[in-house]
Amino acid sequence: MKKFVITIARQYGSGGRTIGQMLAKELGVEYYDKDLITKASEESGINVALFANADEKSGKFFGLFKKKRYGGKVLNPSDSRFTGEENLFNYQAKIIKDLAEKESCIIIGRAADYILKDRDDVISVFVHAPMDFLIEQAGKKHSMSKKELEKYIIKTDKARADYYYSHTKRQWTDARNYDLCLDSSKLGFEKCVEEIKAYMDVKFK
Repeated sequence: MKKFVITIARQYGSGGRTIGQMLAKELGVEYYDKDLITKASEESGINVALFANADEKSGKFFGLFKKKRYGGKVLNPSDSRFTGEENLFNYQAKIIKDLAEKESCIIIGRAADYILKDRDDVISVFVHAPMDFLIEQAGKKHSMSKKELEKYIIKTDKARADYYYSHTKRQWTDARNYDLCLDSSKLGFEKCVEEIKAYMDVKFK
């Protein structure tokens, strides 16, 4: 199979990260998630804590007044906006583009589907599930009440949606943004992996 990239956007608790890890293992390729932050920090020289603070989050004020979508240009260190949210995103996007250019891999979140939308070797996936399933899965990681878990999930997904919109001017949950939308509560993680592999067979063979 020729070089490929699978991007996975996911609701919190849907298992999108787990599905990505399983898929990467089966395909024998690299899996990139939070390590994208480290790579962006190393290339830019910007403190990794700044990237981590802005990771899949977007300040409401910033999102409301930012009119342009991602354009790809990174700023010089002398620019006063060098450590601003937009430039942090642009550096991370540069890392994503560089990875897509040189290797097959799985990339989790961070608007990678939009960043790589013009490439023919990319399959974009959105993993979702009903709230009861999300709460059940999130409860395996967090010691919270059902009500607290629901609030946490809603807050996390809103931050991801705001982050996505602020940089792409698209709605994060819009199925038209993705090649595949998978309900992990109905399929289970293993069958989600199978569905992605089946789509790869159709698109790439």
